[in-house]
Amino acid sequence: MLKDIRLSGGIAAIIISLAGCAAQPTTSSPAGMRPLPGSLTYGGKVVHSRYKPGTVVKNSFLGKFGYRVFERYVVQPDGTLKLTYQMTGPDFLWD
Repeated sequence: MLKDIRLSGGIAAIIISLAGCAAQPTTSSPAGMRPLPGSLTYGGKVVHSRYKPGTVVKNSFLGKFGYRVFERYVVQPDGTLKLTYQMTGPDFLWD
């Protein structure tokens, strides 16, 4: 009986610790997202696109600790890019 409780407690601890390792999108609201080093607009850079307004531009790069960062930008009417989506996950491209 005591072994069963220890085993189930150990399994629960493993599941909780692994849940913290899962890839999680940065916030869903654009106001909470900040460009990371490697982002097209990092450091206040203003990038002008030749594409028409409303076009989605995708970007991916290696971020902290070798994780791949996926981003999406939308071209604004003045040609600048607005960060609308950002997610970090394992770098599966080279595995």
